Amino acid sequence: MRLRSKAGVEDLHYLDECGFSPTLPTGYTWVRTGTRVVVKREDTRNRRVVLGALNGTGSEPELLWTAVEHKIDAAMVLGFVCAQIARLPGGADRLGSPPPGWKRPRPCTLALDNASIHHADVFKGRREELAAIGVHLFYPPPRSPKLNRIERIWRSVKYQDLPVRALHHHP
Repeated sequence: MRLRSKAGVEDLHYLDECGFSPTLPTGYTWVRTGTRVVVKREDTRNRRVVLGALNGTGSEPELLWTAVEHKIDAAMVLGFVCAQIARLPGGADRLGSPPPGWKRPRPCTLALDNASIHHADVFKGRREELAAIGVHLFYPPPRSPKLNRIERIWRSVKYQDLPVRALHHHP
């Protein structure tokens, strides 16, 4: 799969979802012995969930993404794949009947983890229709996030790019 990608025969996209928050949750804190710790509850209203795909084919990787304020489901993943990765005119609504003469310029393999939304019938059940527009699904072995290159991007954003949360002592 990666060799075909490097040879320029097909595109290789790594798809994943990730949750971000402007602040990091407090895992621990320091206080004087005998002092009660009060930590404000994390505000979940400002959290964002991101659905992204990293095209690792060329010398300059391309990140496609969309941010949502609610839970991502299989239908949303299917729509993202059809519109953003396949660039199918009309998106998922045209999956069973693409415009006459339309064809994705190069086939694409989509590496997905084993999240339930990636295995739902709404998404995986349309595997043949996706293949017909040039998108092939690949599922690496379970518990192998190191094989999904987009995981490095999420880790970098979460642990290096977001500001560190200031811990406040509440007397």
